[in-house]
Amino acid sequence: MNYRIISKVLGRVMAVLAALMIPPIIAALYYGEEIYYFVATMAISGALAVLLSLPRLKYRDFYAREGFVSVALSWLLISMVGALPFVIAGEIPSYIDAFFEIVSGFTTTGATILTDIEAVSKGLLLWRSLSHWIGGMGVLVFIMAVVPLSEERSMHIMRAEVPGPVVGKLVPRIRLSSAITYLMYIALTVILIILLCAGGMPFFDSLNHAMATAGTGGFSVKQLSIGYYDSVYIDVVTSIFMLLFGVNFSIYFLLLMKKFRAALLDSEFLGYFGIALGVSVLIALDIIDEYGGFWNAFRYSLFQVSSLMTTTGFATADFTLWPAFSKSLLIIVMLIGASAGSTGGGLKVSRVIIFFKTASQEIGKMLNPRRTASVRVNGRALATTTIRNTLVFISLYFLITLVLVVLVSLDGYDFETTFASVVSCMSNVGPGLGPAGPMGSFDIFSDLSKVLLSFGMLIGRLEIFPILILFSPATWRKR
Repeated sequence: MNYRIISKVLGRVMAVLAALMIPPIIAALYYGEEIYYFVATMAISGALAVLLSLPRLKYRDFYAREGFVSVALSWLLISMVGALPFVIAGEIPSYIDAFFEIVSGFTTTGATILTDIEAVSKGLLLWRSLSHWIGGMGVLVFIMAVVPLSEERSMHIMRAEVPGPVVGKLVPRIRLSSAITYLMYIALTVILIILLCAGGMPFFDSLNHAMATAGTGGFSVKQLSIGYYDSVYIDVVTSIFMLLFGVNFSIYFLLLMKKFRAALLDSEFLGYFGIALGVSVLIALDIIDEYGGFWNAFRYSLFQVSSLMTTTGFATADFTLWPAFSKSLLIIVMLIGASAGSTGGGLKVSRVIIFFKTASQEIGKMLNPRRTASVRVNGRALATTTIRNTLVFISLYFLITLVLVVLVSLDGYDFETTFASVVSCMSNVGPGLGPAGPMGSFDIFSDLSKVLLSFGMLIGRLEIFPILILFSPATWRKR
């Protein structure tokens, strides 16, 4: 293990965290608020950046093991330090609560322990939303976009941090690929800010909600979330952009390159929108009596399906009061999640497609043992390693979910609340059901459960393996 090069990567992460304190400081100054808690965090981050960058490199070897460990430690460290503004300001006095809140931010989960969001200072509200925006594309992907890293290091980092069964590059050079992705990400975010402002939402609210939508995070500056604005225009615009940010960003690159057929006929793209629209229609039909007609019911069902499938977590209605059929469908789309290569969480539509195609192939082989057809997606045969990785990932995902459900159930809440809360955190969704639903808060849980759910969020965002590798004894053995 090349500990010194890992230390260098962590040093860069802390330097970036220090720089990220600047926007909240500007917001706090504009609104006449104190800034000492951001300045203190900036000083601590800067000091750690210097200390972690001090070791001189004896050799520059950087392999998969270093990549996974760098990513896992970076996310843990940025969360531990990123929680400090809340604690120092005294607005979230408990460090465990502050850790839960910022992990929820960076992992784009959006689950909160706050019970009076409007009472939080503007600077800290912006810090929550900014953590979403940076975490959506990935902390280290952001660093690769702005700081030179070797291609070898970048590839191992992308394998560990970028969601999906297969890591793809938009262009041959990874740093350029990261920069292009972030340019598209920034452009869509700016467009959404403009559209929300055009709908009458104040600029500060538009900025925060646009960053939360872009990162598919869901932190709102209002206790009632998007439902506070009670606007059909804002609901529709937000629904559309949540779905757009749940699309694999390589689709946008294909569209820019005028490869329309390859983009629009992509199996994951079609499956993603097919599931979202199909489930929205089914839920609308189920709640039609409660909303006085299909189209009004569809407005609310489409928003909630878009929000939960893309793992954003905004709310315009208390869906915990909807019929059991609708709640069951919402749990399913929470588990499925968005597309690979997007800012969304969950299992990813591509993995679900691979799973069902593999199951179909296995059934075919049972009926015809001599059959040798391969699993194909978008006309291309998948490598055996990709299929195995997908099946192992899904198995571990449900195993970890079940373990967390058992442990969190010690708090004594009903199964619906416990199960939905764990699935929400593992899939990086945000709201669950019951007291932890869209109109509630995760403050109901014990400190132990909050720590477990925080690690569930990290495991879900980093797609299991980097965190498991971090705690594996084999990782730390000498080669």
